[in-house]
Amino acid sequence: MENKKIDMNSLFVYCEIHDGVVADVSLELLTKGRSLATTLGCRLEAVAIGHQLSGIGAQVFPFGVDKLHLFDDIRLYPYTSLPHTAILVKLFGEEKPQIALMGATCIGRDLGPRVSSALGSGLTADCTALEIGDHEEKRKGETGEHKVTYKNLLYQIRPAFGGNIVATIVNPECRPQMATVREGVMRKEITDVRYKGETIRHEVKDYVSDTDFAVSIIDRRIEQHKTNIKNASIIVAGGFGVGSKENFGLLYELAAVTGAEVGGSRAAVDAGFTEHERQIGQTGVTVRPKLYIACGISGQIQHIAGMSESSLIISINNDPNAPINAIADYIITGTIEDVVPKMIRSLLKTRR
Repeated sequence: MENKKIDMNSLFVYCEIHDGVVADVSLELLTKGRSLATTLGCRLEAVAIGHQLSGIGAQVFPFGVDKLHLFDDIRLYPYTSLPHTAILVKLFGEEKPQIALMGATCIGRDLGPRVSSALGSGLTADCTALEIGDHEEKRKGETGEHKVTYKNLLYQIRPAFGGNIVATIVNPECRPQMATVREGVMRKEITDVRYKGETIRHEVKDYVSDTDFAVSIIDRRIEQHKTNIKNASIIVAGGFGVGSKENFGLLYELAAVTGAEVGGSRAAVDAGFTEHERQIGQTGVTVRPKLYIACGISGQIQHIAGMSESSLIISINNDPNAPINAIADYIITGTIEDVVPKMIRSLLKTRR
């Protein structure tokens, strides 16, 4: 048996910057990156590309960042594909990180494939978990078949085939091992508010050419989200089992009484019961509320992927064998039309 241990010298996280503020998804990845880097005994390094980045260090170092790479130029913000790609490709070529992570956002989904393609490294998109482990393969050689074991690989875990299975993907040979992760999947936790790392300010002109700035942003119009479902502490969510858009009104009434946000499964959104921005699950938003009230939700793996880490889950369903009941803390068997109005009346009585 042949053992291959890859030297893990660094783990990189690309930080998205919006108006001088590091995006939540990047801070979540720094949290996970710190844990992975500690397991591997390597450095956690962050990359910030944009303009007026003087405050970035104070935002990322508490998450355990050992080294911060800054690329500050007025032409680098807002994000455009070519210069950010050129910078990461050259930087990764110089630093040779073993792992590179970025958010599965509109920026990450544009940037990640460009960088991985240029480096020939491969990319796993929309991961829901990242772990470190070993991998064994059977190889045929001149002396016959033998086993090769790779040590300390990144397990890139994500739903596959429409969410019907969970796949674990590894990249034994090519570097860096690259993955994108959706916002809300990882926890955001400060390592040490006094943690201090090293800041390296790079000369942008050494990494990009004038042709990389062929495209420039003339104007941007950003529409603010009407809901704040991602950060809600209480969520009342409905599925196709709610039955109709009118019945969904009962969920809004319950939400008003409990101070909650209203969410929905993909089936409910596809049926027109609620808006897409309220969709929770693999193809929607990932949430971690203190209380999650699931109304008429069967609990397919695609939906559970987006809410399974809720602190307390209450399931209201007329099917006692609904899959979501397996992860629920409390189960109420009954119809939405019967149970929800009773809950509303009971809550209102307690306030009198």
